[in-house]
Amino acid sequence: MANHRIGRTTEDIKRELTAIFRELKDPRVTSSFISIVRVEVTNDLSYCTVYVSALEGLEKAKNACRGLDSASGYIRRELGLRLKLRHVPSLIFTATDSIEYSAEISRILNSLDIKEIEDEDDNIS
Repeated sequence: MANHRIGRTTEDIKRELTAIFRELKDPRVTSSFISIVRVEVTNDLSYCTVYVSALEGLEKAKNACRGLDSASGYIRRELGLRLKLRHVPSLIFTATDSIEYSAEISRILNSLDIKEIEDEDDNIS
């Protein structure tokens, strides 16, 4: 039962953080297209690790995390107002390059000539 509650709380935190990020005015956060990749909450709800990725790369994500760290008090207060939690977890922002990595894989897949392979499969059948 506790895992279900933690999972639901994690999804609620991710949804509200996405909305809060849109309202921030820090240029380090608003200048790049950032996305929350994953949110992990400890079992006692004392810490929340937020994995942030930027389309422009890891350096922009790290810069955005510095901006989010400086606004963490405001973000935590807003999170407490929006969610009915007894204890709002401390936020830890971690930069990741997963969006850039996914975009690179997509570029590689799009550069492959798949039509030739599909034509060969049709001829075999």
